[in-house]
Amino acid sequence: MATPTSPSSPADTVAFIGLGVMGYPMAMNLVKGLGAEKSFLICDVHEEFLQRFQNEAQGRALSVRTVPNGFEAARAANTIITMLPTPGAVRSVYLDDETGILAGALSAGAARNHEPEPKLIMECGTIETATINAVAKATQELSSSKLFNSLTFVDAPVSGGPMGAVAGSLTFMVGCPAAASSEGSVFPLVRSYLKHMGNESGIFLCGNVGAGTAFKIINNYLSAITSLAASEALNMGVKAGLDPKLLTEVMNASSGQCWVTSKSNPVPGVQPHVPSTNGYEGGFRIELCSKVLGMGTKLAQEVGARTILDAPTQSAFEEVMRDERYRGKDARVVYKWLNESDSADR
Repeated sequence: MATPTSPSSPADTVAFIGLGVMGYPMAMNLVKGLGAEKSFLICDVHEEFLQRFQNEAQGRALSVRTVPNGFEAARAANTIITMLPTPGAVRSVYLDDETGILAGALSAGAARNHEPEPKLIMECGTIETATINAVAKATQELSSSKLFNSLTFVDAPVSGGPMGAVAGSLTFMVGCPAAASSEGSVFPLVRSYLKHMGNESGIFLCGNVGAGTAFKIINNYLSAITSLAASEALNMGVKAGLDPKLLTEVMNASSGQCWVTSKSNPVPGVQPHVPSTNGYEGGFRIELCSKVLGMGTKLAQEVGARTILDAPTQSAFEEVMRDERYRGKDARVVYKWLNESDSADR
């Protein structure tokens, strides 16, 4: 792919870091949406992902180039979006003194002879609150300095899974710094990027920075538990000899309707193009579902909220993950585990 003879200005450049199962289609949809309006930088630890992305994005953007780390991304772009898998990855990409985004932003600010240009940095993964707060605090400290006072960190975790990422139908839960969260400030700018990766009506300003993460953790807590509850109910129907398609139709027209029954049914063959109909591949892995359920339990403990259903659900997930037949599959594989279990042994 041809590279421009001179790089675009930071104001005309967007960087995306983290081309995993979610990040890759999100970044591709963003490239498609922005088109020739922006130059695009990509960064990932897997070279093959970078090459494949450049090949697929050819002709869709002003240019698509790679950068080695967050430092270089922040020097070259005024908008940096990350989709990272773990708290450790977030701390490294944002806070490392030599390769991190904040260090790069500071370097870019120091290189200018006048007021630095505003930079927007945004993490879209589901990351524990303590890490999000640490990045927000470090960003605030840097943006309060005389040298660099125009840096904004936003947390914008997503819901919708890999299928939603590919379809560009994700929901975003956004937390903006209080001083920057009004409709006349940074949130419209945030929305202008997120709308290319999700439903514009599904982009929610949840409150101060960190609120988006809290909303997502609570949503995932409920989703994890309903994955098991819906699977139990449907397995009960199948064992009773009922038609699972008709049972699902009745549920979805009644009080039992939930996202699992209507959007990612756990019974193979009930719905097309969902993980259960594809051998439970391509969805939200059971290991990740267990992880986010644990994050919900931790949040409940921190705020003093009593919980009942998380412990037995987590216990079920742990049993599923110990079995190599189900390990690494979409979380709705709990239905298959239930269906193949002998109730007399339980």
